[in-house]
Amino acid sequence: MAKKIDSPCIAACQLKGGMCIGCGRSIEEIRHWKSMKRPEKIATIKRAEQRYKKLNK
Repeated sequence: MAKKIDSPCIAACQLKGGMCIGCGRSIEEIRHWKSMKRPEKIATIKRAEQRYKKLNK
């Protein structure tokens, strides 16, 4: 299992309604990414993926 979890940022940062339309993370999730522990990062990525899917329907 990989120890490091890379940020889901795709360098297409644009905030809309408190969410990045590039990666699906909230402003707070982006802000706290570096201090999150592994389980928090995994949960954040899952939430971001769901938001991103809804955004692109």
